[in-house]
Amino acid sequence: MSAESSNLSNIEHRAVINYFVKKGKTPKEIFEDIVSVLQDSAPSYTMVEKLAHLFQEGRECCEDDPRPGRPVTVVTEENVRKIEKLVLADRIIKL
Repeated sequence: MSAESSNLSNIEHRAVINYFVKKGKTPKEIFEDIVSVLQDSAPSYTMVEKLAHLFQEGRECCEDDPRPGRPVTVVTEENVRKIEKLVLADRIIKL
């Protein structure tokens, strides 16, 4: 496997860990297997252990959980028009 193809996303790491948990491997076995393939781009043992325990407890989803309180960023036509109106009304405002 080349260095470029061994850079997996967090979701892909979680999917691999979930797969190995379902096969009955321990966190240590999972970590050793992942390191043997991914080397420096492997997740830390602590992360593998944490995720393995979550999957052992029944977690199925590999995506991040929503985080309450995070700001929501949305670009809508209405927001664009409001900002454009503010900028045109006061040329001192910068984009």
